[in-house]
Amino acid sequence: MSSSFRVALAGVTGAALALVGGSAYATPPGPGVTGKVIAQTTVNGTDYILREITLPPGQSTGWHYHDGTLYGIVKHGTLSHFNATCASDGVYRAGSTILEAGGADHVHIGRNLGTAPVVLDVLYVLPHGAPFSEDAPNPGCPFQ
Repeated sequence: MSSSFRVALAGVTGAALALVGGSAYATPPGPGVTGKVIAQTTVNGTDYILREITLPPGQSTGWHYHDGTLYGIVKHGTLSHFNATCASDGVYRAGSTILEAGGADHVHIGRNLGTAPVVLDVLYVLPHGAPFSEDAPNPGCPFQ
């Protein structure tokens, strides 16, 4: 991703959005996987939600997809990303950006195969009221 994307993501992080507290979880998370809403707003029927996601070593997000587009940046650790063919479609180290397309035809899993926690900042751009993610069955891969 371009440096302008990073600047835009940083701008969203610092924007004067409606801040909310509490925890929310990716679906279905491995033990210890957490998500915290940092900020959110709704504009013209679209929700913009900034979350911090943490995956402990050896854990994953579980198989899922999103109803909208996600833009992320890896703050710490290395995220291994796999698509529904069981193939790796990216290894993202600290400082890397991630783009996840929306739709049921974009089933994927994020895994922490390292020894340090993975911490991500993720901007969800979703239809108003949509969940963060939709569960999907394992497409036949030898990992979860």
